[in-house]
Amino acid sequence: MSSSSATTENPSPELPAVREEILDYYARGKEDARIRRGSGRLEFWRTQDVLRRLLPAAPARVLDVGGGSGVHAEWLARDGYEVEVIDPVPLHVDQAGRLPGVTARLGDARALPVEDASQDVVLMLGPLYHLPERPDRVKALSEALRVVRPGGPVVAATINRHAALHDLLRKEHYFDPVHRAHTDEVSATGRHGTVGGLFTTAYFAEPTEVPAEFSEAGLVPEGQYGLEGVAWLMGGVEQWLDDPERREAVMSATRRIESDPALLGASGHVLTAGRRRS
Repeated sequence: MSSSSATTENPSPELPAVREEILDYYARGKEDARIRRGSGRLEFWRTQDVLRRLLPAAPARVLDVGGGSGVHAEWLARDGYEVEVIDPVPLHVDQAGRLPGVTARLGDARALPVEDASQDVVLMLGPLYHLPERPDRVKALSEALRVVRPGGPVVAATINRHAALHDLLRKEHYFDPVHRAHTDEVSATGRHGTVGGLFTTAYFAEPTEVPAEFSEAGLVPEGQYGLEGVAWLMGGVEQWLDDPERREAVMSATRRIESDPALLGASGHVLTAGRRRS
């Protein structure tokens, strides 16, 4: 197991530029709490649930690209994996590098500072959110293909096309004309901007788009998993997650429908799994 460390120097003079508004958004340090508290825990726990079924047994080398503060790297290291986080946000690199069993350094999903075929698993649980242009997303997936060993899995997360519409309706922000106009535009194009200050520059994908991008990058798509189902839209979900018995019922129900094509778009997030050909 690797010891904890953080490397913050730029790994390459050719590191692709990350938009300033994206860096500024994550420099606020709020993402870690978002996924560990309230209804965000459903995304967190369901990501664990799916990955524990998809990943090879520990110990295995896991490259957590765009791994943020190490919210997933932390439990993966506890499970016995050797985890390295690559992230473009210095705050995230510092936070992740302090975790036991996790190493972290600056880098970009489109130009990974990692040797060919050196990783057993590549996770991309955030980078595709913030690459609005398809060539950039395919480039990031191509980099995952390059660094994963033959036969190794690549798992990427995307935000669903209508997630903003669903979320703003749930929170009653949609009734504000400015938020409504922006949200309707996101639903039409997938492109999210900074209007309203609720999020930053991002791309919200149709579930059917992602396997095609995997294929274009040279990966073999193998499955898709809706993380939250419809449970995240229900008013009582935070209280349900506080109750161990109800939480397990929610997890079980969401697991049952996770790969139903008719329901993939209801989730806030989808995991798409693929593999490098052996």
